[in-house]
Amino acid sequence: MRAHRATAGLTPLLWLCLALGAAAVPARAQDGLRTEGDVARAEGLYAAEVPVNSQTAEAREAGYARALARVLEKLSGDAGVVNRPGVAQELRNARNYVDSYDFRQDQGVGATGATTFRTMLVVRFRPEAVDGMVAALGLPVWPQPRPKPVLWLAIDDGSGPRLLTTAQVNAARSVLDRAQERGFRLGLPAGAAAEQAAVGAIWRNDPAAVARASARYSPPMQLIGKLYRNGPGWTADWTFVDAGRVLATRTVNEADARRAIASGADVAADALVQRYAKAPPSEPAGTYRLVFTGLHSAEDYLRLSAALQRMPVVRGIVPARAEGDRVEFDLELLTGVSGFNRMLGPDAPVVAVEGATAEYRIR
Repeated sequence: MRAHRATAGLTPLLWLCLALGAAAVPARAQDGLRTEGDVARAEGLYAAEVPVNSQTAEAREAGYARALARVLEKLSGDAGVVNRPGVAQELRNARNYVDSYDFRQDQGVGATGATTFRTMLVVRFRPEAVDGMVAALGLPVWPQPRPKPVLWLAIDDGSGPRLLTTAQVNAARSVLDRAQERGFRLGLPAGAAAEQAAVGAIWRNDPAAVARASARYSPPMQLIGKLYRNGPGWTADWTFVDAGRVLATRTVNEADARRAIASGADVAADALVQRYAKAPPSEPAGTYRLVFTGLHSAEDYLRLSAALQRMPVVRGIVPARAEGDRVEFDLELLTGVSGFNRMLGPDAPVVAVEGATAEYRIR
């Protein structure tokens, strides 16, 4: 009762903002504590941070893979990038792409009001190495600079729809954070009187009218959503518009309002990636004959065979011919010989023979 009296004068939208903001305290506390030095953060497309159970080497190795998966998601814009051919296999080698790492201790407040702590691993990867892997695997790349669509979200918690603006940024935190995980940012309208009038257009599904209200912002992209109660849960209806053209619509049902709001970032990202992301140029997938020399023992052969099996661009291996210290394989390659060459890092067991095509010498 005391809480009800203290907030009796708040609008329904501000009620929702306060509820969402309070629930997000642990996430916002990521601005918080570190035992020494400056607070470590993941900044840019080639860095990510993930929670870990401890600061042991084992926890760090597992964290590298999850952090690299997030970087690949940001680079490609593809939320399912780990399911693409070769990606899960190469994530096991995530340590080879790490430039530096750090730990951060986050302090928050649990559901009971008790102080909680969470250890975050912040990993920065080498851009040139990651780019080479992305090209070798033929992953799509969402080029930069990336657009910053305006989020026009109207929320009705039972007392009529209200526009979410920069004054209620905490209520939008889940969708803003999810957009950054997908590799882009969203903006919010300032909330001028004319913009508040756009609520009606949002509620009657009139994207053209919303686009006119959004004309002062650049680029001319709008993520339009309306969130309303649906029984015990919430429903979000989303429309993504680019230069007046509707690229995507989606309806999402969630028990939690924050998850329903966050889903809008996926709607926008999926539409943008489908339209703008491109796979880097590469040779077509197929079977290629590769020659390897310098094999002087069965141990050399086994070492080479094992190395080829570990390479994510190699989908199949068939021995074709062997003579002296020379062996030929027919390799089924995901992105041709060029993709194979991109995966040959400094620790690879073979090096390309200068002046030769598809010929390699064992180290």
